[in-house]
Amino acid sequence: MLRFDNIVYGPVHSRRLGVSLGVNLLPADGKLCNFDCIYCECGLNRDGRTRTPMPALPEVTLELGKTLASMSEKGERPDVITFAGHGEPSLNPDFPAIIDAAIALRDEFCPDTKIAVLSNSMTLDREDVFLALRKVDDPIMKLDAAAEDLVNAINSPNVKVDMEHVIANLERFEGDFIMQTMFLGGARPDYRTDKEALEDWFNAVRRLRPRQVMVYTLDRPAPVEGLEKFTVETMRGLLEPLIKEGFNIQIN
Repeated sequence: MLRFDNIVYGPVHSRRLGVSLGVNLLPADGKLCNFDCIYCECGLNRDGRTRTPMPALPEVTLELGKTLASMSEKGERPDVITFAGHGEPSLNPDFPAIIDAAIALRDEFCPDTKIAVLSNSMTLDREDVFLALRKVDDPIMKLDAAAEDLVNAINSPNVKVDMEHVIANLERFEGDFIMQTMFLGGARPDYRTDKEALEDWFNAVRRLRPRQVMVYTLDRPAPVEGLEKFTVETMRGLLEPLIKEGFNIQIN
């Protein structure tokens, strides 16, 4: 299971984001998420129980400021500051204030660096979270499937999910976001064979018209056995209709 011992980690080379300085807003000793995805590199929720609190605004500001100052002194800068880590970052109650602080620190030390947040799109009912996500350069919003039964099978949310409501919330970005979707075999939906699931997801993409669609597959061992990694060629073949329609598709 992937674990980050520090609030700020890296920088690491991300296959999707470049040189990324990570920020984990969840406890260091376990996982905290409102999803329990079958492919999560941090493991299943039951395997990552935490006994420590989430880092608060002063801690995050101190650690991020120290790291950016040190990198600046060395003439280094990350391509992106990425809020990810052991679960859903917007579950941290200080999330909106932390985003404001991160923007201020970025502007001071590395104004060309982007700020990204990896979110599962389930906290957009909180207006302060939505407004914070609108401030960052790259809000990367997960949408693995467009139907409730498939979201339940893949993401195992801990609350009842109304996907029409989720998609309506994503419409509020007016296309100014990045959609992130996992493609894999051996689970529902297997996008090689489940054409209805693929078409439902296509229609969500067409409705939301994100500025980029980031499609990826397994990179590290998954906590659920039997899942299959896709090749880039397989994913490109499945996505051909959207590519032909002019959507900006990034395949990893």
